Amino acid sequence: MKKILVTLVGTAAIVSGAFAGETYSGKEMKQVAPLPCPAWYADQEFNVGIWGTYIFTGNEWANDRYLEADHVWGGGGDLKYFFGRYFGVGIEGWAGSARQATGLDITEQLFGTQFDRVSIHHENNVVGAVLGTFTFRYPIPCSRFAPYAFVGGGGIFGGGRQHFSFQFVDNQGDPIGDREVFTEDAETRLIGQFGGGLEVRITPHIGWINDFTWNVVDGPHNNFGMVRSGLNFAF
Repeated sequence: MKKILVTLVGTAAIVSGAFAGETYSGKEMKQVAPLPCPAWYADQEFNVGIWGTYIFTGNEWANDRYLEADHVWGGGGDLKYFFGRYFGVGIEGWAGSARQATGLDITEQLFGTQFDRVSIHHENNVVGAVLGTFTFRYPIPCSRFAPYAFVGGGGIFGGGRQHFSFQFVDNQGDPIGDREVFTEDAETRLIGQFGGGLEVRITPHIGWINDFTWNVVDGPHNNFGMVRSGLNFAF
């Protein structure tokens, strides 16, 4: 009888251990679901950007008919609303200081054909623009990076100044008559813009943006490039 009891107890212990082992070692019971990717970019968000900018003319600056300067340093900002994860509309504005070559002073002999003196005037003036924009953005899944491309259109102001003065002199270089001066004020013109760049999110609400745009102003001698770098705040 004792042998039978010992045998039953031993068998029960072995069976219990076997079931316990299966429960402990079952991989399906111990799997943990992976953590979701951080939400660096929201499907809908409002963006406020501030940036510095460098502008250069598309052709030889002396032939430029609007900026009339070899480079412009400035800054600006933009507001964008992303109504979907990939698409947004907005408005941007920028301004910069341009050392413009605004015209010529020419002195010529009364009966001569050669210029005695030609000088270029320079003035520091503000050039700026306001544009509406449409942006396509692609946040790379599970990353901080989002390349983007955009187009825009609006108005540009502060350029297109013209200054021209002319005077005759005799053979001894003495002035004959008064100097004629012709001056035009700055013009406001239409501007189109297209470009692209990359945003890197430092946090889900703060990003670093860098991009390049090509800007087309009325006439083939007025186009210019713009490099921008700054911060973007997402809400």
